[in-house]
Amino acid sequence: MAQRLLIVDDETTLCDSLKRVFERDGYEVATAGEAEAGLHLFEEGTFDLVLSDILLPGMSGIEFLEAIKKQVPEQIVIVMTAYASIETAVGALRAGAHDYILKPVIHEEIKRLVRLALNARSLKAENLLLKKQIDEHFDFENILGKSPTIQALIEMVKKIADSRSNVLVLGETGTGKELFTRAIHHNSSRRDKPFIPINCSAIPDPLMESELFGYVKGAFTGAHHTKRGLFEEADGGTVFLDEIADLSPTLQTKLLRVMDDHEIRPLGSNHSRKVDLRFVAATNKDVLKAVKNGTLREDLYYRLNVVTFLLPPLRERKEDIPILAIQFLKKYAQELNKPVQELDPATAKLLKEYEWPGNVRELRNLIERAVLIADGRLIRPEHLPEGIKKDDSFHWEALDEKLSIENYTKSFIQRYQSSLNEQTLANILGITRKALWQKRKRWGLHRPLG
Repeated sequence: MAQRLLIVDDETTLCDSLKRVFERDGYEVATAGEAEAGLHLFEEGTFDLVLSDILLPGMSGIEFLEAIKKQVPEQIVIVMTAYASIETAVGALRAGAHDYILKPVIHEEIKRLVRLALNARSLKAENLLLKKQIDEHFDFENILGKSPTIQALIEMVKKIADSRSNVLVLGETGTGKELFTRAIHHNSSRRDKPFIPINCSAIPDPLMESELFGYVKGAFTGAHHTKRGLFEEADGGTVFLDEIADLSPTLQTKLLRVMDDHEIRPLGSNHSRKVDLRFVAATNKDVLKAVKNGTLREDLYYRLNVVTFLLPPLRERKEDIPILAIQFLKKYAQELNKPVQELDPATAKLLKEYEWPGNVRELRNLIERAVLIADGRLIRPEHLPEGIKKDDSFHWEALDEKLSIENYTKSFIQRYQSSLNEQTLANILGITRKALWQKRKRWGLHRPLG
């Protein structure tokens, strides 16, 4: 549907000219030569944007703007003014105008202003919708289950959500550390401010500092413009540092300084900037071992470890498995437009008996696959991967804990590559499918056929 513009100006030539220009670009345009007529048109229909002169016969442009804003406070209005009336234009901005443009009007410039204003309105509407969806999605009661352990964690979050205290979230891969962190943010007074997730292991070390702190023009070769860093983008909100132990020692030191001073300094700048940030960090590693071997600074650990949450693996809260499975089933049935409505009792039994080495993430992926291949209203055992049906689940104590990480990974792949699909296997190991393929090639581990 075409976007609708209302143009109000007593210069008939300008009105007609702008009408032609915008109609050629696909807009639907109504015009009026005075404020009263424009207000009548406005009251009869809805407009995406109003373009009005400041100096109008009868009711002034400012009065016209105020009358519109009284009826529709969020209405976008751009005012046109001669240079001599620029103070009046500033007054219009104070009265709620989105922007102003000087006469004589240049067509390309006014088209650009209108396009930017409408894009901003669309983005704001999308953000409001997204915020509503996020607030619903990160309701603890819906996403984390009913087990006593989870309920105790929820109660703890309610107590600390509005504090400035840093939080450390621990747990195996796939237990939902980022979901839990987002829930902390969206149940806090910072919910209307940014939530910025940063994967400390995903960004190459040479680029990480500029990503976090930003830089000014000329700070280094290729810095052709000033760029805000993620810390500045998150001002007033929450920064989620995922896999914090993978951050370099140098950047851990600088992060500690940000936590202590509440200031950042972009690369190449001589000036620091105040920031209001709450830090939540997460890792799937043994955090005390990381401190002991030096991969995580001890002082940074104590700075983060004000409040610690240990997310239990799914195998330790099996009463949550049916709840989560049904939630994922409903989600993917709707997204994939499938008639699936519930789990067959035999399927539910298999899911509860499985050990879930990939935790909630593995369960979610499995249910998505099952919904995709199911034909009727039930997910039956035959819709599950072979590893689940054979009860070939991974027992964490089964592999020798004295193995090196490399040999442990090799043994894991050897044992489960025939029963787990490649994506699940990669997710459990916390690597990409490409990395999994490279490891198998290096070790000569060929996936069985069939």
